[in-house]
Amino acid sequence: MSTLMVQGTTSDAGKSALVTGICRVLHRRGIKVAPFKPQNMALNSAVTAEGGEIGRAQALQAQACGLQPHTDMNPVLLKPNSDTGCQVIIHGKALNNMKAQEYHHYKSSAMRAVLASHQRLKQQYERVIVEGAGSPAEINLRENDIANMGFAEAVDCPVIIVADIDRGGVFAHLVGTLALLSESEQNRVKGFVINRFRGDISLLQPGLDWLEKRTGKPVLGTLPYLHGLHLEAEDAINTQSSSRVATPLKVVIPTLPRISNHTDFDPLRLHPQVALHFVAPGETPPPADLVILPGSKNVAADLEWLRQQGWEKHLQQHLRYGGKLLGICGGYQMLGTHIDDPDGIESKQQQSLGLGLLDFSTTLKPHKKLLRSTGRLNFGNTHISGYQIHAGESQGPALQRPLMILDGEEEGVISDDKQIIGSYLHGLFEQSEACQALLQWAGLSNAEPIDYIALREAGIERMADSVEKHMNIEELMKLL
Repeated sequence: MSTLMVQGTTSDAGKSALVTGICRVLHRRGIKVAPFKPQNMALNSAVTAEGGEIGRAQALQAQACGLQPHTDMNPVLLKPNSDTGCQVIIHGKALNNMKAQEYHHYKSSAMRAVLASHQRLKQQYERVIVEGAGSPAEINLRENDIANMGFAEAVDCPVIIVADIDRGGVFAHLVGTLALLSESEQNRVKGFVINRFRGDISLLQPGLDWLEKRTGKPVLGTLPYLHGLHLEAEDAINTQSSSRVATPLKVVIPTLPRISNHTDFDPLRLHPQVALHFVAPGETPPPADLVILPGSKNVAADLEWLRQQGWEKHLQQHLRYGGKLLGICGGYQMLGTHIDDPDGIESKQQQSLGLGLLDFSTTLKPHKKLLRSTGRLNFGNTHISGYQIHAGESQGPALQRPLMILDGEEEGVISDDKQIIGSYLHGLFEQSEACQALLQWAGLSNAEPIDYIALREAGIERMADSVEKHMNIEELMKLL
């Protein structure tokens, strides 16, 4: 077998982290390995070198393999723009928006894209490590499944199932998941991994013995809870260690219902001089030096939500008191006078009034701009790089004061008083120099450099070390 699939009993059980760790372990051994996720539902995405869009987790897993991300690593990406619909992205390009029932009927076509990508990866790499989605025990989604056992059955690959013991009920999760699978699917499961264990392993051993006897499946490893582990989140917002009391710079971000690419703020969350706080729905925004309006998959709906939550008044007060404001992508569009969506790219609402803080407007276009970009900030002449994912084109007098020169063109905006900046660039805090310059603009005069790229690599190494130490690597290699 050249393909191994990791499935989980629940979302956030540890599938992405385990695949990342296994990929790095194999890469260390000189094995040509690639990550793969047939179908991903997430608003955190990455841009590949060829200008395609994939899930953020697969980009991180590609790094663990020593590879550049490629659209074949995540052939189907679903980006929710409402509770019942999403944008469907196939092989890195947006197809269209679909309601849940419509996508259900489209799954056979999506499966062809999935199998084609998997076949290409098999031809290029010695091993392919696959990440499932959610849980294979979601019986309402079993028909025409392409994300879990439907894929595993189609390519005839072994499966290991991971469960999070920190949630509680780990044995029920594992036994219950296995019981809800068909006989052929049960036979495909070759073992279990228990994730995020704290305490004395000897106290857990009787449970492990019972589990193996009850199911006939081995426990391939019990991974410890890794405090402070940094791996970019697939979708859930990571607020771990984000609130520090005695820090010079306080940053707040509204948790928009359709917030996208919140991994933009991981460098701030990890910065020792920054207290980062995601403001929950219904929560009064605390005083801050910097407010950031993040990206959004549905700008019109999230802008209306901001108003309902009282953010418009809060932002006006924040600016009156001298606070700084940054808008990124959808948050950047909100800063202008209005957002037009004549083709219904994000919603049926054809025009939305912006916050009116800067004199420009945005029109959403059918074709997304997807590219990696490099340039220089117009304050400090600092190198900056990142990626763009947006359907909007912004125009207006305010853009005559650009924030940066990006790929040789003017991009973004700086207000006359330099209190407000905006940009379509994601990942703008990842480069040490750019992060330092932006924090200085926000009021942190003695901003320390932070090597976020090294921190991300250290997280991958730490996860791989845990897999090496706490999993049965010999059995894992036999499965491959």
